[in-house]
Amino acid sequence: MPLRIHNSLTKKKEEFVAIEPGKVSLYVCGVTVYDDIHMGHARSMIVFDTLVRYLRYLGYDVMHVTNFTDVDDKIINRANEEGIDPSELSARYINRYFEDAESLGVRKADMYPKASENMETIIEMIGDIISNGFAYPTKDGSVYFEVGKVEDYGKLSNRKLEDMESSGRVVLDEQKKNPMDFAVWKGAKAGECSWDSPWGKGRPGWHIECSAMIRYHLGNKIDIHGGGSDLIFPHHENEIIQTESVTRDILANYWMHNGMLQVRDEKMSKSLGNFFRVRDVMKEFDAGTVRFYFLNTHYRSPLSYGKDMLAEAHSALRRLKNNYVELVNYSKSGPDTGSGCCGLAENTKYRFFEAMDDDFNTSAAIGELFQLAHSANKAMAERSMSVKTAGELVGAIDVFNAILGILPEESKTGDGGTADAVMGVLMELRKELRSRKQYDLADMIRDRLADAGIILEDSAEGMKWKKI
Repeated sequence: MPLRIHNSLTKKKEEFVAIEPGKVSLYVCGVTVYDDIHMGHARSMIVFDTLVRYLRYLGYDVMHVTNFTDVDDKIINRANEEGIDPSELSARYINRYFEDAESLGVRKADMYPKASENMETIIEMIGDIISNGFAYPTKDGSVYFEVGKVEDYGKLSNRKLEDMESSGRVVLDEQKKNPMDFAVWKGAKAGECSWDSPWGKGRPGWHIECSAMIRYHLGNKIDIHGGGSDLIFPHHENEIIQTESVTRDILANYWMHNGMLQVRDEKMSKSLGNFFRVRDVMKEFDAGTVRFYFLNTHYRSPLSYGKDMLAEAHSALRRLKNNYVELVNYSKSGPDTGSGCCGLAENTKYRFFEAMDDDFNTSAAIGELFQLAHSANKAMAERSMSVKTAGELVGAIDVFNAILGILPEESKTGDGGTADAVMGVLMELRKELRSRKQYDLADMIRDRLADAGIILEDSAEGMKWKKI
């Protein structure tokens, strides 16, 4: 079936057709770098990392761009508190972002533009917006976008301008023509970083940086624009009208938004103080567990966060890990012939990719892995599966895992030294426990080793261990 994506703009699933055949331009809104990333950020990062992995598996040449907002009130305030330059603060947290991303198994985007390094591009786009009659400068050197000039403002969030104006939630400013107008350029204030512009010293508003950097690095129109659902309004709504006021064309063909990570029915955020830093969580859980936890729920659905839920994910994933270990061992020591599980690899692949093609339904795709494990375990117990079939299943799981990233991807065999000595003791202990029919303890050793990324293999020379 063709790949279909739920488009947040049209509110329906649509067949994906790239602007340029074989290529995909993807822009995902990144983080404001004034603190460590939390698990809410991690969900978005893992969702779009998996999206990129799948698109590349399908053969697309993906240009993946994620920005860093490094010019912002929060950065300036935190830097002033610490008595350092805002650029020093943002550089610190960009470095820590990459450390955390690596710990999550998130592959790097192709480009990470920063507002501070694209100021000329931003100023140029603001000038174009003014020239087209959609923005106006004010006495203090600011520039505001005039939302009243846009006929379909609110089309992404499905809001009407008149309802927003009467909500009582907008900040009144006598410089604005309309309370809903927003700053694309903020006039300089004491103690803030600033840049020269035709309207005076200042810095960009939050929304304009993404519009300008998309236009400069990816072109007037892109295939997919992504981010968390909390960005739909006002950030993405304002991105749309900024870009379209200049290009007279749509900004993105497809809009994708992941659901919020919730704590006690509220979204996880630093402003609410209910966030959990990634680096703290990763002290207790591995990348596979965290990715499994997120990907086992459809990306558009809200997801409740709790340590107990991560523990459940860890336990469930361990069953898949154990099945993989058993399949690897069986593919080397099972019978040469057998009818069990014939065709299972291809049938599972079909259903796995059918789920992924249906708006990246990773939850349903993971469900197919458990179905495979159930069938394979039964066939291995009965010794009714051939080593060839077991090898096909291992190969299929490797393909799935290259997309999901829930199992360790790299392997190294034991190569002597202290590690081999310690593993030798554990393997002898497990052998002795099994001889005494203390299978629970023997299996506990196997499971704990699997959690640490170590599998035990039976061979003609006896039991060996391998780090995966």
